[in-house]
Amino acid sequence: MSIRNLDALFQPRSVALIGASNRPGSVGEVAARNLFRSGFSGLVMPVNPKYRSIAGVLAYPDIASLPETPDLAVICTPPDTVPGIVAELGERGTRAAVIVTAGFGEGGHAAGLARRQAVLDAARPHLMRIIGPNCLGILVPPVGLNASFSHIMPGTGGLAFATQSGAVVTSVVDWAAARDIGFSHLVSLGDMIDVDFGDMLDYLARDPGTDAILLYVEAITSARKFMSAARAAARMKPVIVVKAGRHAEGAAAAASHTGALAGEDAVYDAVFRRAGLLRVFALEDLFHAAGILASKQRPAGDRLAILSNGGGIAVLATDALIDEGGVLAPLDDTTRQRLDSVLPPTWSHANPVDIIGDADGARYAGALEALLESETNDAVLVLNCPTGVTSSLEAAEAVIGTIAKAGSDKPVLTSWVGEKTARAARDRFAAAGMADFATPEEAVKAFMHLVDYQRSRATLMETPPAQPGDFMPDRAGAAAILAAAVDEGREWLTEPEAKSVMDAYGIPVSPTATARTPEEAGARAGAMDGPVALKILSRDITHKSDVGGVVLDLDNAQAVETAARAMLERVAKRRPEARIDGFTVQPMIDRPHAHELILGLKEDAQFGPVVLFGQGGVSVEVVADRAIGLPPLNMKLARELIDRTRISRLLKGYRDRPAADLDAIAVSLIRIARLATDHPGLIELDINPLLADADGVMALDARIRVADRTGDGLDRLAIRPYPEELEEEVELEAIGPALLRPVRPEDAPAFQGAFATLAEEETQLRLFGPVEISGQAAAARFTQIDYDREMSLVLAEPGPAGRSALYGIVRMSTDPDGERAEFTLIVRPEMAGSGLGTCLMTRLIAHARDRGVGELFGLVPRGNDAMLALAGRLGFSTRPVEDHPDLVRVLLPLAPA
Repeated sequence: MSIRNLDALFQPRSVALIGASNRPGSVGEVAARNLFRSGFSGLVMPVNPKYRSIAGVLAYPDIASLPETPDLAVICTPPDTVPGIVAELGERGTRAAVIVTAGFGEGGHAAGLARRQAVLDAARPHLMRIIGPNCLGILVPPVGLNASFSHIMPGTGGLAFATQSGAVVTSVVDWAAARDIGFSHLVSLGDMIDVDFGDMLDYLARDPGTDAILLYVEAITSARKFMSAARAAARMKPVIVVKAGRHAEGAAAAASHTGALAGEDAVYDAVFRRAGLLRVFALEDLFHAAGILASKQRPAGDRLAILSNGGGIAVLATDALIDEGGVLAPLDDTTRQRLDSVLPPTWSHANPVDIIGDADGARYAGALEALLESETNDAVLVLNCPTGVTSSLEAAEAVIGTIAKAGSDKPVLTSWVGEKTARAARDRFAAAGMADFATPEEAVKAFMHLVDYQRSRATLMETPPAQPGDFMPDRAGAAAILAAAVDEGREWLTEPEAKSVMDAYGIPVSPTATARTPEEAGARAGAMDGPVALKILSRDITHKSDVGGVVLDLDNAQAVETAARAMLERVAKRRPEARIDGFTVQPMIDRPHAHELILGLKEDAQFGPVVLFGQGGVSVEVVADRAIGLPPLNMKLARELIDRTRISRLLKGYRDRPAADLDAIAVSLIRIARLATDHPGLIELDINPLLADADGVMALDARIRVADRTGDGLDRLAIRPYPEELEEEVELEAIGPALLRPVRPEDAPAFQGAFATLAEEETQLRLFGPVEISGQAAAARFTQIDYDREMSLVLAEPGPAGRSALYGIVRMSTDPDGERAEFTLIVRPEMAGSGLGTCLMTRLIAHARDRGVGELFGLVPRGNDAMLALAGRLGFSTRPVEDHPDLVRVLLPLAPA
């Protein structure tokens, strides 16, 4: 369930308050007062058998006595009464309820959990939506709805705030009121037994009154729904999140390096990054980010020019900029000459542009105008500290006037430092719709929020390059190795088994021989050229070096045999309970310029498998240089994962050390991620070290942990992977053999090559609906899809995505409830009449039916007779489109498969 009936929560025509009270200070009394006094124009019906009236308004003894069915009910009664109340409301037709009451399983109490389930059982038959329980309530200022026990009703604005914490709502309302910040929605989600962050994101992304969405997150439920909703919302408007509880003390006893490094907060960070959300770390940052992003200012890059009447505050701003990862913009000669013409000789002649403490409004205006016209910066930060010889208000007026006169879309941020003297200037900035910040550091952070948001938006639209080569993994071979361990009741694969799995997925591994005895280990070493490494082989020991189970650089068979006997004695003392299966012998790999890396997988309890990359070696936990990503990966995502580590700078080469093969590392990450999606029983993996140099990569050691699982395991994945099962070989007379398959992000260049150059008239003749298909953004919309909610099927020439031409594409976008889907069909001009459109539409209809979509619809230009005829042959009916006489709506009801 997603946005169904949420209109009853946030746009109700009538509200019933169950548990309304006249007792001063009670939740029922505060909630009643808020509902009556906040400007709600609908009917409010208090319910309590103890009172004839509540705050002078007629009260009703029970739900049955209500004069009409409320759209929304607010419940403030004892917990044992709530399931029955929800059931009675549902029978009457109420579509939504806010349960303020606590006592529904907080802390895992059995009685509360039973009540929680009873509420869900009562609501489900009626599709009744529940906010809470254990929440503050909801506030919707645009409609005057205050269904909460908040102490203040906020003003109306473009920010929406959803949080699990009621205390955070009241704190934020109080903070915002002092700053004249308004909201479209404030929603305290409480225990989220029904409506959760995913539902709120779906609803608010489509709300025209919401410019930016703010989240205060303690935990996520329904990871797949959250990821789908967050990715969709982030493409439409800014979504900023604060995550509480960042420093969990778990993972201390993790069984692998990956388990120790991929902590909960690192996973959440990867989730927010993959979804395109902007993460901040304090409530104040949340609102600074929201304010600046809602202003619609967007810098082209991260180069900041700083204009100031004081050197000290300019230095503080510069330090903050560098700390935050920004760039101090250079001054080009033209800009420097312009500044020379309007500033005294004593100005700084560099960025920061210090225009000296006696700067008046004219000096601010001249300098700002020059910086706005410069092409070497992406934004300007204007600073002012109060002095006794100039007016801070005059300087502010000059800045506002200059911006209006220049007509530039370059972001301008201001920080008028101080309180009493700066107050009037801040009022003027607020009246002009400009963001002013109390300190230079806050202003710099706000600028970097803009930069980070632009980067995340760009990342969502970037086309990943095709993978090198055309490799297909030996999925069945890997599955057999994993299954054998499970059948034997083993949790960990041996090193040779783990390396065989790596080999099945095309990850180069070092040659490894096994031996049962020291004598046999010596013989294996004698057959190898050069020094060897000897390791203990035990299904019970995962960290071999911790128990003295690794010896390197052994020169001959006798040295290996001697080392093996000593190793058995050491391991027996340190791990007497461990079963010893023998030894592994490997040639020492001589790659002097190679870097030691770690690649890993871990199954997070909330988001499923996550991929880890970082600097490897024995001190991997101490160094803690790692980045986390979510599968599936492509070349762009894998390279971005690499770039988020410190070792990435070394991998690009330095001094006499050549650059490592970054593509080989990225491909290894992609294949590790695919292991996670292909094999649900693989729950943990370490490759440490993975050697990487200019010649490629090689895994020297690997460990894999397995569990006994059945099914395809797709539900555990936060992002639905490419649906390979939909691939189908077809043959059409006009094109011969072709592959009908889901689109991949790598198809974007082929999409643009095939369709984006169509003339407008041709586009209209080949599209169901007036859809923009030119440009990178359009290509991204058609090719970078959420397979859980959308589907684009292509007919392509056989071959890998990114290197195969496209003949046609059909796209289906499903509403968040999965009930209706809109489609668009495009074919290449020379393919008209070839049966290609029929082939694509037939497969799409079958897929929509399999997914449980109730209705498929599209918009067709009235002059598009061929498309209308195709729709008719496929069983679509037609209807006129109100307000668009040039379009026809075609509809096809779908019975379940």
